[in-house]
Amino acid sequence: MSADDSTPAAPAGSKAETLGPRPEPLRFFGTTWLNHDNGYTGRRIAVAVGSLAAAVASCLVLRLAYQGLQIAAIGDFVTVLMVAMFAICGVLAFRHTWDGYTRRPDPDRQASLRGLLTVGFVGSLLAYFFRSLTEAPGEKLHREEYEEARKQYEKRTTRRSGNPKNRRRA
Repeated sequence: MSADDSTPAAPAGSKAETLGPRPEPLRFFGTTWLNHDNGYTGRRIAVAVGSLAAAVASCLVLRLAYQGLQIAAIGDFVTVLMVAMFAICGVLAFRHTWDGYTRRPDPDRQASLRGLLTVGFVGSLLAYFFRSLTEAPGEKLHREEYEEARKQYEKRTTRRSGNPKNRRRA
């Protein structure tokens, strides 16, 4: 059995392994997103609750940091800059994470935005929460890719090569 999807894996070299494309597993869901089985609904509920709880806990930590700035009396300008930085980075991280559920992100852009996404982690957690209310985060993208791969596979395996008698002999 595979550790992340609770379904038996086909042995290497077996006929089941070569029957076409296999769905790509999603974090926390494995391949249960394909047929919505093996506890898919429970996983979605757990992911939604977990990501919302993590976002709330993160906001409490940011609140403590804000209070620390107030106690340090470093000035209103720096405090406003810090609040603006977390707010802007949170919004950008939300948007980037949300877009990542509908199309594959560019790896170079992803690497260049790593710092911004780290600072705006609350936005990413909220995007994960809101997406998990309707589907497993990334399910739509993976389903489209999987169905396209299945179509291509079917097209390749059902393609007729014509009458073998008419082939030229080399």
